[in-house]
Amino acid sequence: MTTVVIADDQGMVRAGFRSLLESEPDLEVVGEAVNGEEAVEVVRRLSPDVTLMDIRMPVLDGIAATRQLVAEQVPTRVLVLTTFDLDEYVFEALRAGASGFLLKDAPAEELAAAIRVVASGDSLLAPGVTRRVIDAFVRRPARQRPPHDERLARLTPRELEVLGLLARGLSNHTIASRLYVSEATTKTHVSNVLSKLGLRDRVQAVIFAYENGIVVVGEPGRTEDPSYD
Repeated sequence: MTTVVIADDQGMVRAGFRSLLESEPDLEVVGEAVNGEEAVEVVRRLSPDVTLMDIRMPVLDGIAATRQLVAEQVPTRVLVLTTFDLDEYVFEALRAGASGFLLKDAPAEELAAAIRVVASGDSLLAPGVTRRVIDAFVRRPARQRPPHDERLARLTPRELEVLGLLARGLSNHTIASRLYVSEATTKTHVSNVLSKLGLRDRVQAVIFAYENGIVVVGEPGRTEDPSYD
């Protein structure tokens, strides 16, 4: 059973999500929070598998709450809830440690699937999400971008290549096809990249790659992966 905490300051939104999730036999809502401060307290106490975290909340926003949970190493995976007009916050939420984001108007089956993906340890990072992260990064002033990270020296040339393909939002299956290797080998490369760079998941790998110039926005070859789900 996958346990979930819903953090949102709108009661109707919380009730709606709870109703949708209660119809799923493998998902259980174990708690709710009306602001970021309460979310941190509830998640600390209950340690749910997944926390649905709204971005804009009173007292403490979802970004700060996510950052605090990650810093304290609370064993939960954060799935950020957002709307189209809040795209400018998505990048910072992912950098804070969220494992992905979901639009609030997503259909019930997409919400349930997203929770299962995140709970399994994967990140919710389809090409459309990657594009939004890239756009948010590009809008940041250059002076805010960190210098070239020395951890890159730990990667082999092939691992650097895999990191670049990850940053374009490609699935393991497509990366394997591009590199003419097996999917199992690709999974090993991805695991090595994350381990050597000290990154938690693919979301963090994408951000790291763009912040360090592994892939340049607008360069030839930056394509979306239609097979990614």
